[in-house]
Amino acid sequence: MGARLSMALVLVVAVALGIVYLTVVPSLRSRLEHTRLVQLEEATRRLAPVAARSPVLQQFANTESQDVGARVMVYEPLGGAVSSPIADSSEAQSAQDVTNDPVASHALATGRLTHGIVRRGDDHYAEAATPFAGSAYVLMLSNSLESQLASVQHVQRRLLLAAGVALLVALLLGYGGAWMFARRIRRLERAADRIAGGRFDEPVRDSGGDELGDLAAAFDRMRIRLAQLDDARREFVANASHELRTPLFSLAGFLELMADEELDEPTRLEFLDSMREQVTRLTKLASDLLDLTRIDAGRLTVEREAVDLAGLAEELVEEFGPAAQSSEHELRLEPNGRAVAEADELRALQIGRILVENALLHTPPGTPVHVRAATRDGRVILEVEDEGPGIAPENQEQLFERFFRLDGTRASGSGLGLAIAKQLAELMHGAVRLDSRPGRTVFSLVLPPAETKQEPFPRKKAVAAAAPLQ
Repeated sequence: MGARLSMALVLVVAVALGIVYLTVVPSLRSRLEHTRLVQLEEATRRLAPVAARSPVLQQFANTESQDVGARVMVYEPLGGAVSSPIADSSEAQSAQDVTNDPVASHALATGRLTHGIVRRGDDHYAEAATPFAGSAYVLMLSNSLESQLASVQHVQRRLLLAAGVALLVALLLGYGGAWMFARRIRRLERAADRIAGGRFDEPVRDSGGDELGDLAAAFDRMRIRLAQLDDARREFVANASHELRTPLFSLAGFLELMADEELDEPTRLEFLDSMREQVTRLTKLASDLLDLTRIDAGRLTVEREAVDLAGLAEELVEEFGPAAQSSEHELRLEPNGRAVAEADELRALQIGRILVENALLHTPPGTPVHVRAATRDGRVILEVEDEGPGIAPENQEQLFERFFRLDGTRASGSGLGLAIAKQLAELMHGAVRLDSRPGRTVFSLVLPPAETKQEPFPRKKAVAAAAPLQ
């Protein structure tokens, strides 16, 4: 990783420096040349009238050369071409180097001011020339560009040196950054291994505020969630084991007692009734655990059809009438309006049974229990209301957790009913809601309404009540 990151940084820096080099150096050279050409052109335009009035051209060339800081030459064309200058301010240089000069020749041919860059040997010269005195003569100013080009070469060397230093720094930074990132990634890797091994006690930390820091925060959220799920799994297994062990021990004790040959018939029948109760409890617990397992695995499916909750409320009252009478509860069916929901009929009936059974089990004898169905605010509702002591606010959220009981124990009930009801309602795009205060507790199954034209299928109460849960 370090080598790849370093090479990537070096490549980026090299490309950036290459763009800078190709942009700055030619531009700087072109600007310097252009500036000097403009200066020479202005000087040539200014000196041409002076040269036309000067009686001695050599003296003119020597004098003006010092003023403009350039070599001043005057050509007298012969046969329509320029040859050697007849006046030259540079005594140190041979006139042969400016014989047939291209800039002077072009000025003569066009009859107007001309400028350009001329190369003589290894040197470059900026030149400007113009005819004067009716094209009888050609005035030319020439200036070496070596000092300007030396400045460009100096900048060029500095850029190359800076490029080398930048590439070296990029290489070092690449390795340093890669080492830091690799260390952080290895720390995340070790954390992932710990989490995969089931160790959720050590938090995942990263001080960086970048994407890797966000990833570490996501890892830590995952660790916390997995720890919660692992705790829930352990608690679930422990609670389920406890719930299964209690009726099994009870059955084993009754079987040992029934092995006594001196056991009288009334006592034997009483033991059989108790054993049937424990078998019923085991059967219900096994069914609840199977439902929860299917829900957790995503294998529990629900049908979507029109269900008449008013008819379902009536059936619940008929089904639990004997149980309410034996527990001295008054189970009432309140008047129902139209309440057709889109739901799974058997699952809605299962939730209704859980709510009615809880109301009968957890309220004192003589407490009235009301069952009703209605449509409110575009939602279809099945309500089970009791006039019991109510549920404390701090317990209302926990009430839908698995194996939770209000007294904090795992007594005769499994403590799974409301948890199953909540998840079944959510599978049908509904919810189970609780509204409780002293003297009034209402559990509501809230479901989406059926389509307007959709009518509920005719109910078969006996089949619906007795059908096994799939």
